[in-house]
Amino acid sequence: MSRTSYMVGLDLHKKSISYCIKTPSGRIVEKGRMRSNPDEIDRLAGSIRPKSVVGMEATMFTGWVYDRFRSHGFEVKVGHPLMLRAIAVGKKNDEIDAETICDLLRTGFFPECYIAPREIRSLREVMRLRNMIVMMAVKLKNRIAGTLMGAGIEYNKEKLHGKRYFVRLMDSLDWLPGETVEILRDMKGGVEFLESLQKKLRRGLAQDPRLKERIELLMSVPGVGEVTALTWALEIADPHRFRDSGELISYCGLCSRQKSSGGKDMRGPLTKQRNAHLQPVLIEAAKLAPRYNPWLNEIHERELARGHRNRATIMVARKLASCLLSIDKSGRPFKLKNIPEGGKPGQTKSAEPPVLACLGTA
Repeated sequence: MSRTSYMVGLDLHKKSISYCIKTPSGRIVEKGRMRSNPDEIDRLAGSIRPKSVVGMEATMFTGWVYDRFRSHGFEVKVGHPLMLRAIAVGKKNDEIDAETICDLLRTGFFPECYIAPREIRSLREVMRLRNMIVMMAVKLKNRIAGTLMGAGIEYNKEKLHGKRYFVRLMDSLDWLPGETVEILRDMKGGVEFLESLQKKLRRGLAQDPRLKERIELLMSVPGVGEVTALTWALEIADPHRFRDSGELISYCGLCSRQKSSGGKDMRGPLTKQRNAHLQPVLIEAAKLAPRYNPWLNEIHERELARGHRNRATIMVARKLASCLLSIDKSGRPFKLKNIPEGGKPGQTKSAEPPVLACLGTA
């Protein structure tokens, strides 16, 4: 790094950005506040020297600011918000936050976190929108069921949201107030619209040339469907950023909280520090995957025999995540080891090595 380069700390907000510019020795060059828009970013970028380093906290506003500074050729670092809060204790305001980020950059203690490429972030937003639409459809379905129960109407739970069954059910409710029937029909129309929209978004993502090959590779694992594969690919982005499965499991929130003191190790429930979009998808996949995957079914049955169903699901989710990571890194599809007659999983007929390293963890 050049001795004449600057360290630029940014504290981002919806309408404003506080900034602090320092030399590597700690001398303040400029500090202030500007409006949060591209023109102001361009003005600031034009006033700082080449090879300067820009740092900011990860927030919902980070993406476009990150991309804007990168387009000017600067090195940009994004800080882990939890770690930054732990470091910046005591007196706190926007100006101090910007200067603290600046000092962490120049001293080498900035807690940098990963930020995905712009195209992946754009696709990720589409997938998260699709997931939100699915949740909205589920809420509407529950509302329909609640309205029917509130009116004392019996219905077939499995068939309720089928188009023909719902039409026949509505036609039989001529004794209900017309407003109630109309509301039920409107809610059903809303469910159909939301379901068609989420299918359109999902189909578009699955056919995207930037994802298609990777999705097909991940879906080679029995029990891994299109939604799980898409969520994995877009939330993980670059699988090589994880050194081992331990880092991945921690990132996914599939490990319990640990508190160790005085030689005593205490474990709590699943940690809240996780990727909140990926964790539930892996857990839901772990509930279904053992039906289709004999390797995961063996793990599930072994843990289930110990008497804890939820723990068995979490163990399957961990193994599934480790397997997906190995496949994603190697670029080779899933393939079970050969199992000899009367043998156990893990015993091969020949000395041929296993196709996937993750299968050895079973």
